[in-house]
Amino acid sequence: MGCSKIVGRCFPIFVIAIVFDVVGIVLLLLGIFAQLTYWDFFIYTGAIIISLSLIFWICWYSVNLEPSEELRLA
Repeated sequence: MGCSKIVGRCFPIFVIAIVFDVVGIVLLLLGIFAQLTYWDFFIYTGAIIISLSLIFWICWYSVNLEPSEELRLA
């Protein structure tokens, strides 16, 4: 059972979505907990990156949708 069987179709989009989530969370937490003078840059950038990852999650989900039996027979 390969990794793409567990994840579904379009493994690259799944990986890109995970990377965007991890980078966004790291930047967000860095902006919150690090004692930096430009903390707001990290908070806003992390939030934007996490928001952009939703595009990849929606693409990955819509690629993995299976048509119903009624649509396949039509």
